[in-house]
Amino acid sequence: MTSHRKEKASVFKRITRRQWIRSGAVVAAAALLVTGGFVSRDFYKTNVNRTNTSTISAYSATKSDEVDQFQAASRGELRDDIKAGRRGADANTSYVKVVVNGNSRVVLGENFTDVKSVLQQGGITLEPEDTVSPALNTKVNESTTITIERAGSTIETSEKAIPFNTVEKKTDALPEGTKKVQEEGEKGIMEMTNLVTKAGGKIAESNTISSWVKKAPKSKVILIGTGSTQSESTGSTQSESTGSSNSTGSSDASNLGTTVPASEMQKWTHDYLLANGYTEADFSATVYIINHESGWDPTATNPSSGAYGLPQSLPGSKMASAGADWQTNYQTQIKWFLSYCNERYGSVTGAYNYWLSNHSY
Repeated sequence: MTSHRKEKASVFKRITRRQWIRSGAVVAAAALLVTGGFVSRDFYKTNVNRTNTSTISAYSATKSDEVDQFQAASRGELRDDIKAGRRGADANTSYVKVVVNGNSRVVLGENFTDVKSVLQQGGITLEPEDTVSPALNTKVNESTTITIERAGSTIETSEKAIPFNTVEKKTDALPEGTKKVQEEGEKGIMEMTNLVTKAGGKIAESNTISSWVKKAPKSKVILIGTGSTQSESTGSTQSESTGSSNSTGSSDASNLGTTVPASEMQKWTHDYLLANGYTEADFSATVYIINHESGWDPTATNPSSGAYGLPQSLPGSKMASAGADWQTNYQTQIKWFLSYCNERYGSVTGAYNYWLSNHSY
């Protein structure tokens, strides 16, 4: 399956508990942040009475049985990505497996020395009741597994829909001014892993500690006629030109069409691209990649690799080069994404072409 710096938080920082929760159950919460992330109580704690739960920008935990099935393969793929320098990774990027209450996750970082350094770079906050194995001063490498036992919390998964986009493509196979739906759109699925604490049988806190694209959305494609007469010979779709320019000139990118923004985040991205010399094809390529990488969730975290944010950077802290607010600011993340695509692939559409062939970039 498939990155990013603020003041460091102490790994022994204690989370203040409300008195009404004390009487019902012991509250345990994990602040699971990307490398060197900022920790604050309001950032990772959510009262059950609030409408929306908070999101923890963190390296994810997921069900142990699921992790065990792909852990070896995922580590191999992650090491390949690191060696190849994909998503901003470099030779200093490393990873360590951490298991919290039987649920595995990957912590990405640089220059790990001991267990404590892994927890610090992963932004993992320990409570006094937690037990950690091996000891905090134990040296680590990529074969190390750190185990943390924390009472009072369980891991639960949930899903939410990822909206699909509408893409318009020009074709001379249809009379000018006519439209035809070539493909219907389909929503994607974002799976979230939540750290849940209950008191008296009711949810006291629910915090999202990972979210990743389980199924990418499929765009609705509408053909826009530019021809003088309609072709009666076939109802099948041929390769129509979009009329959009692109920086690579390749056949793959030439048919990207004009993508309609599906959110305020996408609208800002569209306007930013066009204001800075990019094309409609570049925007379509950006939407396609990010739909598949993160579902446009700025705190998306891959459960097996620890890749983070809209562009799924490895590690997330690489995006600090675009701004100190890289953890939550989608604009900063988009700017890093564009810079990365231009540097590595020569253009956004170049990254798109590579993604089509490799399902990675």
